[in-house]
Amino acid sequence: MKDAVVGLHNIGGRDLRVAHWRLDKASDHPPVLFFNGIGANIEAVAPLADALPERGFIMFDMPGIGGSPDPLVPYTPWTMSWTATKLLDKLGVDLVDVMGISWGGGMAQHFAIQHPGRTRRLVLIATSAGMLMMPGSPKALTKMANPRRYIDPDFMMKNFETLYGEGLGGGPGKKGHMARLQPPSPRGYMYQLLCMLGWTSAPALPFMKKDTLILMGDDDAIVPLTNGKFLASLIPNSELVVMEGGGHLFLLSHKDESVDAIRQHLNAPDKTDEALAA
Repeated sequence: MKDAVVGLHNIGGRDLRVAHWRLDKASDHPPVLFFNGIGANIEAVAPLADALPERGFIMFDMPGIGGSPDPLVPYTPWTMSWTATKLLDKLGVDLVDVMGISWGGGMAQHFAIQHPGRTRRLVLIATSAGMLMMPGSPKALTKMANPRRYIDPDFMMKNFETLYGEGLGGGPGKKGHMARLQPPSPRGYMYQLLCMLGWTSAPALPFMKKDTLILMGDDDAIVPLTNGKFLASLIPNSELVVMEGGGHLFLLSHKDESVDAIRQHLNAPDKTDEALAA
């Protein structure tokens, strides 16, 4: 991981593997706090940090995922959002743009709701409002819940298109992504599944005033586009951008378009300021 500072830290009583980029460099932009997808380690999304060189970037492996030790007890979105604030304190960061993909998109929503004073803007990628989501195809979801997709490379290869659509096809993006994956521990994977059980952001989203970009793929078999439309209907200051032909990993298959949309959103004038000027 180019230019990343990686280490194991005790954060709020939990040992977590943390990576951050460019926090020691002057920037006109707040850093990004990124929440990853279920079972995915830091390396899986490190290319996004490299693609946004003008701003700092912060990620950590959830307990039992990647290089973070197994959790001793289950955790919740509340406890992990609080833990994330303790990490920001340790890094000397007050305000962040919060971003999350899939499972991590739920965490990003929860962090913004629980800690609005630490959140400037929000980017939600291939995600939903949680319990009220429109489910994906049964074939994809059955394989999504199977930890073999991280532990057994042959299983991953065989079911890759089923899990993530045809967005990556047979090109080099598929092998590159798989090479960055590290199997989670069985306990880590299970606790991450349990974390969001019964959770939904829907009742709180109409009261969340953060400028929000919602990125969705129209060929996502795991989190269908309908979920993004539902989020956009609930979040007042939101914009929905759809990646045509994008599966669940359009962040990789449509990298340039995704990064452009993210950068435009994070660099745009505040909607509240525009409304006052008008």
